[in-house]
Amino acid sequence: MQEIELKFLVPESRLKGLMRQARVKSSEVTQLAAHYYDTPDQQLAEAGIGLRIRKEGDAWVQTVKAGGDGIAARLEHNAVLDNEQVQAMLDNNTLMPDLTIYKNTSVTPALAEFKLKKLAKNLTQLYVTDVERTTRLLVDEGDDEVINHIEMAYDYGEIIHGNDETQRAAIQEIEFELVSGDIDFLFATAKTWCKRYKLCLSTVTKAERGGLLITGQLHSPAVRADLNQLNIDKKISMPAFVRAAVHNCLLQILPNSSAIVAGSEEDEHILQLHIGITRLQAALQTFASYSDEINPDWLPILKQTATLLDEYRELAHLASHIEPNLQQHGAPTVNWATDMDALKITPKDAVSANDFQLTLLELIAFTMSDPSLEPQADQLAVDKLAKTLSKQQAKLGKAVQELQSKKDVGSDNINIESNDLKDDDLQSVDLDDSDLENVDSKSDDIENIDLDDNNAEHELHEQLTTLLYISEFATPLLDKKKSKKKKAKKESKRWLKYLAKAQKTLNKYHNHKMYQQRYQLKSETDSNALYGAGWFAAMLTRDHKRTEKRLAKVTDSSVFQ
Repeated sequence: MQEIELKFLVPESRLKGLMRQARVKSSEVTQLAAHYYDTPDQQLAEAGIGLRIRKEGDAWVQTVKAGGDGIAARLEHNAVLDNEQVQAMLDNNTLMPDLTIYKNTSVTPALAEFKLKKLAKNLTQLYVTDVERTTRLLVDEGDDEVINHIEMAYDYGEIIHGNDETQRAAIQEIEFELVSGDIDFLFATAKTWCKRYKLCLSTVTKAERGGLLITGQLHSPAVRADLNQLNIDKKISMPAFVRAAVHNCLLQILPNSSAIVAGSEEDEHILQLHIGITRLQAALQTFASYSDEINPDWLPILKQTATLLDEYRELAHLASHIEPNLQQHGAPTVNWATDMDALKITPKDAVSANDFQLTLLELIAFTMSDPSLEPQADQLAVDKLAKTLSKQQAKLGKAVQELQSKKDVGSDNINIESNDLKDDDLQSVDLDDSDLENVDSKSDDIENIDLDDNNAEHELHEQLTTLLYISEFATPLLDKKKSKKKKAKKESKRWLKYLAKAQKTLNKYHNHKMYQQRYQLKSETDSNALYGAGWFAAMLTRDHKRTEKRLAKVTDSSVFQ
């Protein structure tokens, strides 16, 4: 069986109002005591599987959950157990799941990588949950005499460490599960409650929270883009392809946004959420003409959220990473605390904003909608993508030409005055990622690019980033179309490598430029900041030359022409 549900965290300020709507006369309150099982090294959790035995009212139910078909979907198998047998095992402290019941069931494929007999021997109880669940059935008579049923469940309680009852984590969340009817009713209902009570989407399961508790972590690690999860084949329609690309972006966005709304201030969560939103923007902008279901209101909200995240991330990274590294190389101390305090919006504020949360809901609904109902459902993606990517590369070429036309004020003319920094000093520390090796280029088309023109630089960066991300989405499908597969894949890998290196180098230039400007501005009130201003001015001259070479590689080659 596959369950389709949406889970939200409830802000404390809205809890009383929500409870008044949850605890109506028809609602039910049930105590749920659950025992969760896994191997000591959490092999099930690693595979995205949760296994529990839970008392639901007067019955004991064994449940296994695994990934389903869609972001809001989960595979679920429930088996009612014999109460007397369970009680006997509880009395002897030997309560364990019976894995033999999962042979030839809907969850059998999810457990295929495990040998059930061996797994059963290695299982242990890791944690328990003690939850009060308030449920209410929401009913709507939809079109065509279809009656829609949704179960709303508010859970309040805690997770308790299996070996140390003093270690506990609070549970306060609300779920909407489609019992029967139209999935559109599920999303419409969730949006109504989300608007009214400022709910925030969460992908963190109770099993995941239990795993974090026993490992002493507050949040799961940040999630990076994973193109291996892009589910496409050579016969996929263009509307279905667009949904697959958006789905892939959400797989990166939702776990990171869930961590942030739950309180994470880790740089990596913020960075990966920002990247996920940028990938999503690229997909929506480029493929908008291939789906009538894309809402034009999504892009401004995504852009605003990304901008707010970027502003905070820049200052946070500068204070926590850049400044300490500069001090290790003799720079005087610069205090960025007041600048951080001056920010009115934190990442949690930006991600918890109602318009962003509602946009995420609409995007999830979009990925789960039927692409066959679209007007362009008969158009294959492979027949459209090469032309689309060629157009995007043309936009990049235009952005490069725009910068070339402004070369008389190029960044090679940056004046480095302070601190007498040597090139050896610049090479000895890497303030961002890895030091990129030089790449020879035979092209003379890109010379003296004026990367000091902010508008033109921004346009170049945006077009290059968009081309990279949509190429990542498209090249696996285009490879399948070509007859000489090995050669095609080699060309695609080389092309993506050129794009990734160019984007990374330009991104580094952009970051160093931003840091130089911040230190320069800071020097007006703190002369200690002159060291950082001079340091990054020197970095920019090196970055400029590398960026030229990387861009030359991209403009000189393409697998789409």
